[in-house]
Amino acid sequence: MIRFYSTNGMAPEVGLAAALLQGQAPDRGLYLPRPLPVLRSGLLRRAFDLAYPELAAEVLWPYVEGTFAREVLDEICADAYTYEVPLERVSGRAHVMRLDQGPTASFKDFAARFMGRALGRLVREQGRELLILTATSGDTGSAVASAFLGVPGIRVLILFPIREVSDRQRKQMTTLGGNVATLALDGKFDHCQALVKRAFADPELADLNLSSANSINIGRLLPQSVYYLWAASRLTDVGGGERIVVSVPSGNFGNMMGGMLAWHAGLPIARMVIATNANDEVPRFLSTGRYQMIEPSRECISNAMNVGHPSNLARLVDLYGGWMDETGAVRRAPDIGGLRRDLFGVSIDDEATRATIERVWKVHRVLLEPHGAVGWAGLERFWGRHPEHRDTPAVSLETAHPAKFPEEVRALTGVEPVVPPSLQGLDARPESYRPIANSYEDFKSLLQKEYA
Repeated sequence: MIRFYSTNGMAPEVGLAAALLQGQAPDRGLYLPRPLPVLRSGLLRRAFDLAYPELAAEVLWPYVEGTFAREVLDEICADAYTYEVPLERVSGRAHVMRLDQGPTASFKDFAARFMGRALGRLVREQGRELLILTATSGDTGSAVASAFLGVPGIRVLILFPIREVSDRQRKQMTTLGGNVATLALDGKFDHCQALVKRAFADPELADLNLSSANSINIGRLLPQSVYYLWAASRLTDVGGGERIVVSVPSGNFGNMMGGMLAWHAGLPIARMVIATNANDEVPRFLSTGRYQMIEPSRECISNAMNVGHPSNLARLVDLYGGWMDETGAVRRAPDIGGLRRDLFGVSIDDEATRATIERVWKVHRVLLEPHGAVGWAGLERFWGRHPEHRDTPAVSLETAHPAKFPEEVRALTGVEPVVPPSLQGLDARPESYRPIANSYEDFKSLLQKEYA
């Protein structure tokens, strides 16, 4: 049976239920599965014939066995994945995978909806209550708020940087009410994330039964590994071992780690492009072998990726034999040669992001938003350095709906993005959120007074 260990190596291994409920390990590390299950050759061969909920249940079963019965997992996946996962051809064998068709128009729906249903069952079975603390740089908050809204026994508190989310992203979080509350931080996403992670490690808050729906929670990564197989099975002969190039716009690197879990489990990936915005700490780490976080993080139009110290880098380092602690200190160097062999790191600034949105629409009539444009521009940079892969099947992840960024898209393409149902009527709904300073003592006092 799969167990989950901490990247800091000083906490006991736990089962899936404990990993989901705890979020962060007691030693401030992040959980990873051991052993990593292998994607069976039979599944690779028949993946094309499975609907998305069926494929999700097949991929996730080795992780959840012993925690949920198979019929429960099937029910969770069928209930969570009720929307399309389109693959839109751009040119040649290169496609964009639109992960923006869910109830909050973001790729975060794939993990949040699974976690909402899984944690809801665990809380109900154990007769306990849970407080979900979540930091967001844009889309995580709205996806988590939607997925956990009205779930009995679970309260949600979301921290977001007041100046770095779009109006529509903010209103998706702040107009729900019920068991969902929001805090608008005078600071950056990294500050929000630091407050949340510190709260998890604070023994004086242990009675609050804290958990996370950020990508520090392994429950975020596991569901996100599924759509990599979905894309490969539809664009390549994955059962025959044909490989695919994947480009992932990356901020906190949870999306990338979902892909890495699928790859290391046996999905035939040729190369993974990790495309950041101007917050280029990870491409520089791959280039130099030295890690230096960016403080404060740089503000870019791809705002959900404005992360100066991505949590999931610790998982990536661990996967390649190293150890990075929660502060970003590399305590044991990873196999940097292996990282460079597998990953192509690239930074795309705002000028290149805007030029990509404009050019891809003009040439290919494919509408991208800033995050997806970073991913596509990263793929183009990869082709420039590695022309031998120009005809290799490729997929770039579109992580949010263009209608979340109407001003940018309209200005660059002249097109008014069609507003999906999940975003309609937001402007008319009343908002409720509380401003908070970047102070752990203030945050802790709020938690003790209102959630104890």
